[in-house]
Amino acid sequence: MRSLIFLLLASAGIFAAEALTGAVEKQPLNMSAIIMFLIFVSATLGITYWAAKRTKTAKDFYTAGGGITGFQNGMAIAGDFMSAASFLGISALVYAKGYDGLIYSIGFLVGWPIILFLVAEQLRNLGKYTFADVASYRLRQTPIRILAAFGSILTVLLYLIAQMVGAGKLIQLLFGLDYEVAVILVGILMILYVTFGGMLATTWVQIIKAFLLLSGATFMAIAVMAHYDFSFETLFSTAVSMKDVSIMAPGKLISDPISAISLGIALMFGTAGLPHILMRFFTVSDAKEARKSVFYATGFIGYFYILTFIIGFGAIVMVFQNPQYLDLAKQAIDGGAPILGGDNMAAIHLSHAVGGDFFLGFISAVAFATILAVVSGLTLAGASAISHDLYASVIRKGTADGMMEMKVSKIATVVLGIIAIFLGIIFEEQNIAFMVGLAFAIAASANFPILFLSMYWSRLTTRGALLGGSLGLLTAAVLVILGPTVWVDVMGNAEAIFPYKYPALFSVSAAFIGIWFFSITDKSDSAQKEHEAFEAQYVRAQTGIGSEGAVEH
Repeated sequence: MRSLIFLLLASAGIFAAEALTGAVEKQPLNMSAIIMFLIFVSATLGITYWAAKRTKTAKDFYTAGGGITGFQNGMAIAGDFMSAASFLGISALVYAKGYDGLIYSIGFLVGWPIILFLVAEQLRNLGKYTFADVASYRLRQTPIRILAAFGSILTVLLYLIAQMVGAGKLIQLLFGLDYEVAVILVGILMILYVTFGGMLATTWVQIIKAFLLLSGATFMAIAVMAHYDFSFETLFSTAVSMKDVSIMAPGKLISDPISAISLGIALMFGTAGLPHILMRFFTVSDAKEARKSVFYATGFIGYFYILTFIIGFGAIVMVFQNPQYLDLAKQAIDGGAPILGGDNMAAIHLSHAVGGDFFLGFISAVAFATILAVVSGLTLAGASAISHDLYASVIRKGTADGMMEMKVSKIATVVLGIIAIFLGIIFEEQNIAFMVGLAFAIAASANFPILFLSMYWSRLTTRGALLGGSLGLLTAAVLVILGPTVWVDVMGNAEAIFPYKYPALFSVSAAFIGIWFFSITDKSDSAQKEHEAFEAQYVRAQTGIGSEGAVEH
């Protein structure tokens, strides 16, 4: 293992050295960011080495042995959820669209009460490693696990592509590295964290990253408010004077009710169907700690989204008209001066405005750490779907021993890492917004309906879950491709066949209706047995009787 770590680190060092020698001409190196990045990487590799010595069984690898506390898991969930899209993307939306940028913050946040009251406790009581354990609890294992695994893997890959491309662009701008080298470095570190440290290393990387991100965002928000005597009225009036009053009104981002409802459904139900988030509820000892996890995570995430709102408006008042942060070379072409690196760099430029080079280096390193933590969680979820759901449960029919299952998971991690690197390089120049949207749409349309109905509807059958879930997945994929984001922006067609950017209203409806229809029309003997097995499942889901941790609580 040590020789493999050395080989991977040596490869990373060679790539970095080659990149740095040619990068100085293109972009002045941010030495503060590089030093802090190296400190973070060194610390997390140390954690990985520590975790590797404690990861002996499949339970250790998948769930950190179930020994994570509710507070720790809540912080790790927040770290998993507060991705670069949240930190850079939402603050950029507020910077560009004003008040309307909050729709993403609210949509993401509203998904957490659903998880708290309807999913977390039941998931912990019924499952073992993945949410497919719950979806297939009383249904036929093979078809349901195959569908759940492919839904998970597809969601993970789409999310991974977006994160890898984001990492490449961010590090290219901030550290002076070539894009390809930045993507390769992220992939190598991700493989190291997950392969050797498993869930324990991934959890602590996420906890550290969440603490750093919350600390940095808090400092930025306080610094912005201090410039305006901690008066929101002064901050907003200054922002309005720099742009116009429309930034305080809704409608700049989403103007029609169908799109607003559809986006809200995707963000709410998609959050409750993300495999790397659901997997975190198996790392705690019992259902009580699972509830605590969601409680703490909701608090951390809600607080963070309040900060992104202040950061977005802070960027308007401190970056928008500051020549230091504007790409003046493009002014004649665009009719205005966009900020360097695009709107997604608004928070990064604001960090320099309020804290100088040192704080810019800190936030840059934190943004990179954010991507590393998220891709590690995603990769572990994808590898678990392959090793636990497909290999152990479908191929080996539950006869695989834990060590072999863990070995397959590590192989899957390396393969997923290589695929993520390859796709990240391939999609460098593509519009990746549709991948994030499609990831949430698939999670909301395929994963969440099956998971929810398997726990709460006695008439659910294998046929209903399989056909209805497949219908939701296909509907989401097809409508995104036929919608404006792909059909017009990516493929270059003049007009979209499907007029809305967000398909969740239609795809989630198709999934629920399909599951309902194909279940109630299933009159087979196996369907009757699945109905009869619901009561025992429901009792265990609500009380924890028969689950791990039931003795203590």
